[in-house]
Amino acid sequence: MVRCKIHIFYNFKDEPWGGGNQFLKALRDYFIRKNVYVNNPNEADIILFNSHHLIDSIFSIKKKFRNKIIIHRVDGPVFFVRGTDKQIDEIIFTFSNLFADGVVYQSKWSKEKCRQLGMPETHYERIIINAPDPNIFNRDGKKPLNSDKIKLIAVSWSPNPKKGFDIYRYLDKNLDFKRYEMTFVGNSPIKFKNIKLIRPLPSEELATLLKAHDIYITASKDDPCSNALIEALHCGLPAVARNSGGHPEIVGKAGELFSNEKDVIRAIERVSNNYYFYQSNINLPSIDDIGKMYYEFGYNIYNDTISNIYCPKQISFKKIFWFNYIKTRAFIWKIYNKFKKRFVSDLRMFR
Repeated sequence: MVRCKIHIFYNFKDEPWGGGNQFLKALRDYFIRKNVYVNNPNEADIILFNSHHLIDSIFSIKKKFRNKIIIHRVDGPVFFVRGTDKQIDEIIFTFSNLFADGVVYQSKWSKEKCRQLGMPETHYERIIINAPDPNIFNRDGKKPLNSDKIKLIAVSWSPNPKKGFDIYRYLDKNLDFKRYEMTFVGNSPIKFKNIKLIRPLPSEELATLLKAHDIYITASKDDPCSNALIEALHCGLPAVARNSGGHPEIVGKAGELFSNEKDVIRAIERVSNNYYFYQSNINLPSIDDIGKMYYEFGYNIYNDTISNIYCPKQISFKKIFWFNYIKTRAFIWKIYNKFKKRFVSDLRMFR
């Protein structure tokens, strides 16, 4: 078996950042351990890139190395996750259709929603969930259920309202804080009265904090594959999750789902009253499992290429035209939104 080399084309961040950054770091570490990772994309057989990040640079590499295999890890759709920025999805879908040889979706929900918005089907595509760094997010030192107050925790690096702040505001006012206490880690657009707010933490500190809590709660809407939820489950916390996005696929039998304010507290009580049952049903793949899936997916394309079964997508004048057309539309949209926001801000000042 000829081993192919992989490069993850992404600007990694060491400080607390979004979930995609944390997952891709863990995936890179797996490839390094298996001796299939190269730091220079020019030396890679396969280049994995994420969402819409660095598309221009990927395009330049593809023009220079026409037979590079490009695998696109699709996020979102952005429009469902943010509630805006539909033009970003158009860029993602167009680029993927023109130049990506393989597509990885993070959840069944994500794949279905991408299709709904116009993402074309490709011959090489697969659903692969995320997984955290096992040296950080594990059950080592996980404390048993607190006997005095059951401790809930929620995490969100993004302050986007779709991250579930309607539910967190409701819990801040209505949760029985004689029985429970709750911590929110991340950036919040609202101020809490009873929920403890902690600013974003490095992964090691976050894992320690998770293990000191009992139940993880996420109220985000249309989240394709929540890394924060996955990290908490790997730390041994059963979950209470909004029945939205990829949450049901991740939680499985390891927690309870809720729809809105009417049933969120009931869901918390069910998990609290049957804590060890839900905890025993945590069953997620490890980063080794996930890394193997990514490698095998890429290797299948690579093997078909060297066997002349498949030819990597090539650059053509028509493709360059369409790519530049979509980029121009996105640029105009970006400028429009910039001036729109400034206009709204100025209007508020004069009121």
